[in-house]
Amino acid sequence: MITKITLHFYAKSTKANAAGLLPIYVRLTVNGKRLEYSTKKFIDKSKWSSQLSKMKGTTESSRSINSYLDLVKAKILDVQMHLLHRNEVLSIENFKSLLFEDEKKARTLIPVFQDHNNRIKELIGKEYAAGTLERYKTSLKHTVEFMQWKYGTSDVELSKIDHAFIMDYEFYLRSVRNCANNTAVKYIKNFSKIIKTCIANDWVDKNPFVNYKSKVKEVERVYLTEVEIQNIIEKDFKTQRLSLVRDIFIFSCFTGLAYVDVKNLTKSHINFGIDGEKWIFTHRQKTESASKIPILPVTQMIIDKYSDNPQCINVDKLLPVLSNQKMNAYLKEIAGVCEIEKELTFHIARHTFATTVTLTNGVPIESVSKMLGHKNLRTTQHYAKVLDKKVSNDMNLLKQKLSQTLQLKIL
Repeated sequence: MITKITLHFYAKSTKANAAGLLPIYVRLTVNGKRLEYSTKKFIDKSKWSSQLSKMKGTTESSRSINSYLDLVKAKILDVQMHLLHRNEVLSIENFKSLLFEDEKKARTLIPVFQDHNNRIKELIGKEYAAGTLERYKTSLKHTVEFMQWKYGTSDVELSKIDHAFIMDYEFYLRSVRNCANNTAVKYIKNFSKIIKTCIANDWVDKNPFVNYKSKVKEVERVYLTEVEIQNIIEKDFKTQRLSLVRDIFIFSCFTGLAYVDVKNLTKSHINFGIDGEKWIFTHRQKTESASKIPILPVTQMIIDKYSDNPQCINVDKLLPVLSNQKMNAYLKEIAGVCEIEKELTFHIARHTFATTVTLTNGVPIESVSKMLGHKNLRTTQHYAKVLDKKVSNDMNLLKQKLSQTLQLKIL
């Protein structure tokens, strides 16, 4: 049987990099079966000859790349001669196995994962928050421990990662690590980002996540009622630290700002809004989306209370916010003193703003979404689902309307 082999170099326009340069790809065809891969060389489209499958001109750059392409061609011919010498089938699979033998040995999962985390570390404060790095460091730790549990090794070749690997990893997270559904899904999502990097770099042939499906279960958001908010506001705390934490927590309840966004506030974030009243103008650190929030009377009272605070003046902050760990620890004390049975955390303030403070009092969901800095209205709609009181009020309005327009009779 005669084996038909063709080799072609081309500039791939769909893979242009940020500078607009195109990668040179190899297309090897053996008996109709095709193998395509990048040479990792990038060129200006105008300097590429499609007819000759090489660079135009005689510049040093052109000669260098054309010489490299000759080496690639020579390597493929060497592989062909090697297979013939060993009386092996000239198949695309055998070509691929020998062509990428060294590369496969060098490319394993953990160095790729670690490089990803190192890049995040370098971009903290620019594109990422410190918490993002910690989440990926934990994901890497779980990945290594999973491989030790399943395979007795701390690393694996990228080519070995398949659908079964992912399913086993998810099983490990749910069983051995005892992760809840949403936690397990988040770790798998973090892992999928690493695999996407490998796919983008042509380090793996196919996406092992193609047939994988997971679903985040909706978690009921905890929030405070009007009575619970009032209890916290009116409580006379005996220690200054609890009073401070109470004030900052209530500030968040009436602005909807997350802990880190409250901590980052300065006096420069307060300005006059479109209505001539004072507003808070800031950006959420998590999503970088804008939050524009009118200042309510209770919010202004807290701002005024700490306007002359030495710590605020020294570090140019609006409020003297403690560490998140201390805030949450003291909030547990506040819950106990105020006889609130819910597990009180700082983030509950944001939920309380969305539900009890705004939506329950008839603020349109579009306005709430804008103040919360949500990029998608569907995120805000999760809060609307839990408001039984608002459902009751809305239905009472409907009853009144129907009673005025319809005469109902029981037959």
